[in-house]
Amino acid sequence: MRGDLEWGSIPGLVRAAAGRYGSREAVVEGRTRVTYAELGERVERAAAACVANGVEPGDRVAVWAPNTLDWIVSALGAVSAGAVLVPLNTRFKGTEAAYVLARSRARILFITGTFLGTSYVASLRRAAAEGPGDGPLPGLPHLDQVVVLADDAPQDFRTWKDFLASGDTVDPAVVRTRAAAVDGSAPSDIIFTSGTTGRPKGAVITHAQTLRCYDIWSDLAGLREGDRYLIVNPFFHTFGYKAGIIACLMRGATMVPQPVFNVDTVLANVASERISVLPGPPTLHQSLLDHPSRDQYDLSALRLVVTGAAVVPLQLVERLRAELRIATVLTAYGLSEASGIVTMCRRGDPADVIAATSGRAIPDTEVRVVTPAGEPLPPGHPGEVLVRGHHVMQGYFEDPAETKRCVTPDGWLRTGDVGVLDPAGNLRITDRIKDMFIVGGFNAYPAEIEQLLGVHPDVADVAVIGVPDPRLGEVGRAYVVRRRGAVVTADDLIAWARREMANYKVPRSVEFVAELPRNASGKVVKGELRGRG
Repeated sequence: MRGDLEWGSIPGLVRAAAGRYGSREAVVEGRTRVTYAELGERVERAAAACVANGVEPGDRVAVWAPNTLDWIVSALGAVSAGAVLVPLNTRFKGTEAAYVLARSRARILFITGTFLGTSYVASLRRAAAEGPGDGPLPGLPHLDQVVVLADDAPQDFRTWKDFLASGDTVDPAVVRTRAAAVDGSAPSDIIFTSGTTGRPKGAVITHAQTLRCYDIWSDLAGLREGDRYLIVNPFFHTFGYKAGIIACLMRGATMVPQPVFNVDTVLANVASERISVLPGPPTLHQSLLDHPSRDQYDLSALRLVVTGAAVVPLQLVERLRAELRIATVLTAYGLSEASGIVTMCRRGDPADVIAATSGRAIPDTEVRVVTPAGEPLPPGHPGEVLVRGHHVMQGYFEDPAETKRCVTPDGWLRTGDVGVLDPAGNLRITDRIKDMFIVGGFNAYPAEIEQLLGVHPDVADVAVIGVPDPRLGEVGRAYVVRRRGAVVTADDLIAWARREMANYKVPRSVEFVAELPRNASGKVVKGELRGRG
């Protein structure tokens, strides 16, 4: 099956799912239970509101909110109106969100009210209080509407209810015509990801790429109609949005969104909702296995786990199979620039392959490992991982220079990751050229963190590396050179960082040094920092 051919676009997928799985539960959120037919109606109403508020095909619409039914409806409604979705990381601070909104020139923002004790509205208002615009946020002149996904909204912002009502005068035929006009080759979303420059870049992915990739993902994972899928992976991430929402729409699975990872809530949801599918980072599954009250919950419906994003201990795979009797445990590897999926294990692979590798290239794509000069390496030899195929992004949003640097003229995407292929084509990621490290499933990029820390008035120089952490897999450690006369402490700097950046980016330890080790060209030798232990 070729998902891009069957459905044509994401609006086509939503319509098809509403027709095919009409009475089946689509989304469960607390006491709210929405069927696929009802979900289709809600998405059409949201699309009508987008049309009524001037959204044109190709306009960017952003969502900054946790995993909720409203996220699903607002995002799919925007895309059904022909917009390009820009998901924002819920761990962003106001300045980080404002940068992505400005860079993408988003026309509408759907934003949560208060989440994890933080007012996102207040945070964004502070970050964009000054600028040339006369809209709700002067610093974001392209942003016409800010819609709060709540019953109340501050002055100049709109409530979700009020926004939806504004589309009630739009003829449903107009909405369906707009949705039907969305072409598979059009961009469906822009996923912003940081890189070596320290500034987020937006990977542009089309409708056809999304549909083809997650039809494949669903087939390889064995997702099926009637599955009940607990989506803990954040919707702002490809793993949550596409391997979650899109995959469930394709197969008629029930989505149970969980806004925050909490192991007690996961256990309660798995038991009460008879969850059968639970993808997530290894830390999620490890905490599930190690929970002291695990045996008090009925986890017998669990049958499918997909993990990755970090080293997966063989013991974890074996325990999931033996202790929880999970029939299918798979690992995978992907990145935003390749639609979130590059390689994946297959059902029936032995435990050591699942634990030690991220599986083989997905169908109709290529993976190779090369020398610094770009020459292919034989199995067993580490080098940079390159990928080519239908999953490679169209490019970075309005950034041809970075696109050219990342994608070769013959279509190979340079991932920046170091890996090894075995003779069967299974890929094992061994290092990261870009120095990225993964904190509890979230990608953390040292260059971006260093740039943020460098703003502190007492920091003269800084380098960040990832170090092992028993709970989160890896966390950041900052090596800092103080400015002359400064007396800032590690606790001071960490507390400051918590106010200025997403929590997963905040270094968990700080070491002050007289100077950073540098090579002849002036580049920090991070290998030496890692060797300090």
